Amino acid sequence: MIGFDYGTSNCAVGVMQNGAPSILSLSEHGKYVASTLYAPSREVIVTWLLQQLPEKEQLLFQEQRKVQLQKSNSVLRELKQDGIPSDLFFGQQALQAYLADPEEGYYIKSPKSFLGASGLYLQQVQLFEDIVAAMMANIKSLAEQSLKREITQTVIGRPINFQGLKGEESNQQAITVLTNAAKRVGFKDVEFQYEPVAAGFEFESTLTKETKVLVVDIGGGTTDCSMLLMGPNLRELDNRTHHLLGHCGERIGGNDFDIGLALTGIMPELGLNSFLKSGKPMPVNSFYQAVAINKINEQSEFYSSENQRFLKELIRDAQQPELINRLLKVQQERLSYRLVNGAEQAKIGLTDHNEHTIELSDLDDSLKSTVTKDTLLTGITRELKGIAHLMHEAVAQSGHQPDVIFVTGGTAQSPVLHEFFKQQFKDTPIVLGDNFGSVTAGLTRWANKIYV
Repeated sequence: MIGFDYGTSNCAVGVMQNGAPSILSLSEHGKYVASTLYAPSREVIVTWLLQQLPEKEQLLFQEQRKVQLQKSNSVLRELKQDGIPSDLFFGQQALQAYLADPEEGYYIKSPKSFLGASGLYLQQVQLFEDIVAAMMANIKSLAEQSLKREITQTVIGRPINFQGLKGEESNQQAITVLTNAAKRVGFKDVEFQYEPVAAGFEFESTLTKETKVLVVDIGGGTTDCSMLLMGPNLRELDNRTHHLLGHCGERIGGNDFDIGLALTGIMPELGLNSFLKSGKPMPVNSFYQAVAINKINEQSEFYSSENQRFLKELIRDAQQPELINRLLKVQQERLSYRLVNGAEQAKIGLTDHNEHTIELSDLDDSLKSTVTKDTLLTGITRELKGIAHLMHEAVAQSGHQPDVIFVTGGTAQSPVLHEFFKQQFKDTPIVLGDNFGSVTAGLTRWANKIYV
C-alpha cells in the first residue's frame, strides 16, 4: 500500500517503514517527479499506455480506444519513417525534451489542473485519463522497482475543490478520471483523502495535546484550508469526520504565482503596458493568453491562426513593434511553457535572493529581465487576497480560532508568503511543514490506517 500525492507540480509516493512514513526515491527522478509529460506526438500516448497495462486490462482498453489506437499506429509509422523515437518522457526529462525543441512534440505540465474543466468532449476526457494513467503507470512501476514488490492499494490526495466552474460536478469528473486511471494501471483498491487533511495528519504526529489547527496547503493548482481538531488521543481513530471543523479551497496555486510573475516580470519586454501609434493602450488579452498554461481555451485562442493575424496587425500599429514581434515569436514557436518555466525558476530563486535574472535570449539576442521580491508581490496580489479569504472562511466555518497555523506546499517556502501569513493572524503561531512531503506523509499514514 502507498500514499500517492498525484500533485499539480510534483508527484510522490510514500510507504510506512519502521512505524513512520518514508517517501520513496523513484530512480533518477529522486523523491519528487515533476508533473509533466512529453511525447513526440499526442497520439502515441495511447499506444504507450496500452503496452504498460496489466494483461487483463488490455483487451477492454483496446475496445474503448479503438479509434485513437488506429490513429496512433498511423502516427507511429510516420515517426519511424522519419527516424523519430516514440518514447514518452516524464518529470524533468519531459521538460528538457520540450525545451530542446518547443515547436515539436506534445508537452503538458500539471494535467491535474484540467481534470475538472467544464465543457470537455468525451475524447478530451479520455485523453486526460490516458495522460494521468501514463504518469501513474510510470510512477507505480518505479515504486515497485524500489520496493521489489507489487503495489495494489493506494490513497490518493485530492484538493477540496478541483479547478472547474461546476462545483461538485467538476469535482466528480476529476475523481472519476483519477479513479479510472489508477485502476487501469493496476491499483485494486483506490481511496482519496483531502490534501490539507493529510498534511494535518502528519503535523498531528508531533502534537502532545488537543489542538485546533488551521492547515493551509498551497499546491501547484489549488490552495486548500482546513480547520482540524487534532491531538494524540485522536490520531488512532479511523473516522475523523467530526474533527474536520471547516474547510474550503479554490483554484489558486503555485502555477498562478508563476503566471503572475511572468505577466509582471516578462511580458513588459514583449509589449505589455506599451502603446499603439494612436496613443491608445496596447490590448492585453494576448499577453494573458500567452502565459495561461492552466487554461485550455485561453491557450487555444492564443495559438489560433486568427490570433496570429491579429498580432501581425498589432505590430503594424504599435509604437514599439519590436516588442510585439517578440510576442509573435512566442505564438509561432509555441513558447508559453518556456516563459512560465522562466518565471517559476525566478520565483524559486527569489526564495534565497532579493533579485533574479530571467534569460530571454530565445526571443531576442541578449534579452534579459531582472525581477525582485517586489515584482513577485505585485504579480500575485490578487492570489494572496484569495488565500486570505480562504483562511478566514475556514476559521469562520469552524466557529473557533486556530491555536496554530500549519502551512505546507511547495510555494509556501517563499519569504513573500511568510510575511503574508504573519499579517493574517498576527497572534497565532505559524509552523512551516515539509513543503513538498507533508501531504505524501499524511496520505501514507492514512493508507496504513485504512488498509491494515
